[in-house]
Amino acid sequence: MVPLMTVADLAAPSSLTGAGVVSTCALLFTVASFWWLNARQGRLKTWEPHAFAAIVHTSTARLRLPLVLHNTGPKPIVVQDLLLTFPDEPASHLPLLWVSSPSRLQPGPDEDAKLPAGFVVPGREAQQLFIEFEAPFSGLMPEARDYKVQLQVRVGHRKGWRRLLTFTLRAANIVDPDRYNVYNNAPIELTKEDRKRADAALLELLDEHGDVSATGEKNQRNSPNDDGDTST
Repeated sequence: MVPLMTVADLAAPSSLTGAGVVSTCALLFTVASFWWLNARQGRLKTWEPHAFAAIVHTSTARLRLPLVLHNTGPKPIVVQDLLLTFPDEPASHLPLLWVSSPSRLQPGPDEDAKLPAGFVVPGREAQQLFIEFEAPFSGLMPEARDYKVQLQVRVGHRKGWRRLLTFTLRAANIVDPDRYNVYNNAPIELTKEDRKRADAALLELLDEHGDVSATGEKNQRNSPNDDGDTST
């Protein structure tokens, strides 16, 4: 004779299955929460600077930017290197390399400039830094217009260069390119006097660059080759 099954006997397997599902979900939630709060690799963020320092000669171009770097995740991010490029300009424009980490935006003889070195942005924290970029013989002869600039970075947990920020550099605000000064990078309208000063200064720089290029070409044409003959 087959024993009769009670209602409790029939409900037992279902109760065990439900308890297992709840336990599994709780475990997954705990693991996911731990990963999100403690082990997740975030990303590096920064924003367009409101000001910059610049000096431009025929032989070099130098830019100093105030940057705020924010790590969105809990794990620290190691910043190995930084690079500044002009993606919409001719290929002859060399990228500007990270050459120093000064202590302030305003250049001066008494500032404490440090050589470029890797640094750490702790998890969920932000750091303000002043980064100076330079390129000898960069080919950059700024006009009184806006330039598209791209900031690239190399970080410890990824390979190669990665785009960090693309912003507008308002070179029209550079009214005295021969002096290392701070300029506003906000989208404001210059006065007619400031615009004339900027155009005149940049035009003079372009003319000087043209004279230097012409002299270099002449010297190259007249320079002897390895065999002692003049170049053709």
